[in-house]
Amino acid sequence: MGSNSSLSYNFPGSVCSWVRVNCDDTKENVIALKASGLGLSGLIPDTTIGKLAQLQSLDLSNNKITALPSDFWSLVSLKSLNLSYNQISGSLPNNICNFGLLEVMDLSGNNFSGEIPTTISSLVSLKVLKLGGNGFEWSIPEGILNCQSLVSLDFSSNHLNGSLPDGFGAAFPKLKTLNLARNEIHGRVMDVAEMKSLISLNISRNLFKGSVVGAFQGQLEVIDLSKNQFQGHISQVQFKWSHLIYLDLSENQLSGEIFMNLSQAQNLRHLNLACNRFASQKFPRIEMLLGLEYLNLSKTSLIGHIPSLANQNLKSLDVSHNNLSGEIPISLLEKLHFMERYNFSYNNLTLCDSGLSAEILETAFYGSLNNCPIAANPALFKRRPHTHKGFKLALALTLSVVCLLGGLLLLAFSCRKKSMTWIVKQPSYKEENISGPFSFQTDSTTWVADVKQAASVPVVIFEKPLLNLTFADLLTATSNFDRGTLLAEGKFGPVYRGFLPGGNHVAVKVLVHGSRLTNQEAARELESLGRIKHPNLVPLTGYCLAGDQRIAIYDYMENGNLQNLLYDLPLGVQATEDWSTDTWEEEGNNGAHNVGSKGLLQTWGFRYKIALGVARALAFLHHGCSPPLTHRDVKASCVYLDSNLEPRLSDFGLASVFATGAEDEIVPPEPKSDVYCFGVVLFELTTGKKPIGDDYPEEQAANLVSWVRGLVRKSQGSKAIDPKIRETGPGYLMEEALKIGYLCTADVPNKRPTMQQIVGLLKDIEPRATV
Repeated sequence: MGSNSSLSYNFPGSVCSWVRVNCDDTKENVIALKASGLGLSGLIPDTTIGKLAQLQSLDLSNNKITALPSDFWSLVSLKSLNLSYNQISGSLPNNICNFGLLEVMDLSGNNFSGEIPTTISSLVSLKVLKLGGNGFEWSIPEGILNCQSLVSLDFSSNHLNGSLPDGFGAAFPKLKTLNLARNEIHGRVMDVAEMKSLISLNISRNLFKGSVVGAFQGQLEVIDLSKNQFQGHISQVQFKWSHLIYLDLSENQLSGEIFMNLSQAQNLRHLNLACNRFASQKFPRIEMLLGLEYLNLSKTSLIGHIPSLANQNLKSLDVSHNNLSGEIPISLLEKLHFMERYNFSYNNLTLCDSGLSAEILETAFYGSLNNCPIAANPALFKRRPHTHKGFKLALALTLSVVCLLGGLLLLAFSCRKKSMTWIVKQPSYKEENISGPFSFQTDSTTWVADVKQAASVPVVIFEKPLLNLTFADLLTATSNFDRGTLLAEGKFGPVYRGFLPGGNHVAVKVLVHGSRLTNQEAARELESLGRIKHPNLVPLTGYCLAGDQRIAIYDYMENGNLQNLLYDLPLGVQATEDWSTDTWEEEGNNGAHNVGSKGLLQTWGFRYKIALGVARALAFLHHGCSPPLTHRDVKASCVYLDSNLEPRLSDFGLASVFATGAEDEIVPPEPKSDVYCFGVVLFELTTGKKPIGDDYPEEQAANLVSWVRGLVRKSQGSKAIDPKIRETGPGYLMEEALKIGYLCTADVPNKRPTMQQIVGLLKDIEPRATV
């Protein structure tokens, strides 16, 4: 199927002897076929799989299949069907009713669209139904109520709206897992409160409202109601807390006091109550929650002191944007170097820890008072330089300093080593320096103040034309473009994180001054870019023209960008409240915490997947758009990973739309410049080295390109392969990737291949193992 691979396959003997095939006792009928992760692409031909009349189990997951054969729906004996993580598009036909014996159906991670067919009511034997990560629209059909044997139901990450069918909660007495996250479904907790067998409930990022109290029932282990419109008090919830592992009620409108009996949740590992409207209150009593790893109480109106939290095994802590006061306990400060993320900013706290760098003080402790005695003030001493991986401080007052300070006691500070792992930053991580006509100050107050009548400046959301949003909503979503929501500062301007009404998580890019376009021309160009859709492009979902500013609105990419992940940099404001229960699911768990230096990026297969995704995105821009579109700024920081860990290229079209014109006249758009830049990214993925700045071992190699090209020319490409991935795949395939990068970075543009050719070359070296 659509194979461009140079590898040959030989299938000797009986079909029933093949590794991925199971037959019945007669050895005449295939009853199970597992073809997951084989790189199958394109349309499944007719009279192939559709002829396996006795087939009961079919697994074609993790391929690149785009369409199903017409005779597919004749497989009436199917009990288990897994088509997840392919590229199948179009509507799901009513022929689905032919699968009356089906018990498991997983179509997640495809491009299905349209309405979920009403004939799903015929699948009365279904136990597992997964349709997440598609483009299904309209409301959930009433026919789903017939599937009363369901144990697991996942409709997450679609475009579903409307209300749940009447009787939804009572229809599924055996249901244990329900995931409706990332839709626009209206409803109340009572719609799901009757599911007495439920263990995991995720209805985050929808339009549910009313009281949350009814959600706390049964033996729930996972509760995620975040990013909805829930209201009311939670202090008097009566619940069997001992089962609860994960609780997220963040970004709602809850008021009153925080739970009074949280201490009973002995198994709780994740607690997020951030961004609600709770009354002013002291820090909740959580000393007994020994297994707590994640705690986010940002913007919960806390006052008073922070407890020591000495008993917790915290890996992530955010208490920012409260009114906490007093000293940060020493026992807690000593735990920070064991944590992955922490944020104490925007409080009235005091601390004395001269071992903290200025960068950390400005990010994780912004607004805190460092009230150390004068002898311990780091400004009085010449500090030793430190790297991003650690730093040491050994401060000792010599006798002369003691005399100089008028007899201050001799203070000695022991060396302390701390790891600068991810910090939950409300202020920015600066992706790159900005030069030229645009210099953006992170407080952003000046230009925001220049926008008059913010409530009358419209925000256009392409797929939701009736959503009445204004620039005032953008101000609310980004806290007035406060540096606390700043994600990065790139070539085209700063990027802010925000939550628009309806729970839409977005990245808001404020574009540079100097565009020659009028407002009408800019709107037309942005709407044109909004129509460009591809699985490997970051979608432009809307825009706003506010005064002199052009503002582009994108889908938020949960797993950060390649530059940060590949080189272990902080992920800007990779806020901990973004973690969803997806990271707790038993199947398909590719959570963000497993992506970086200790996870998937340490495998050749995953890096190859990123390279191929970026190549496909560029091939689409160059060859699939009319007129062709040149990106002109391809680099690792423009490559993002979405919630499904799929690579997506950002900032396409911005160079040509918002350039001032002077640069365009000197350097006209050239697709082969994109090819060169892609070659650099491919080198980065294969070598693990930065384009410039690394200490390259070869003489006369001033940068990554010259170093790798020199090795490839001498047939020594294996020396350039990143040692971290060397043992995770065939070395000759990695060397082939370097040869492709060599072609891309040819000095003469005409000698570089097209992006279509590059996609073909990459597919020829595709790893056979599942990424």
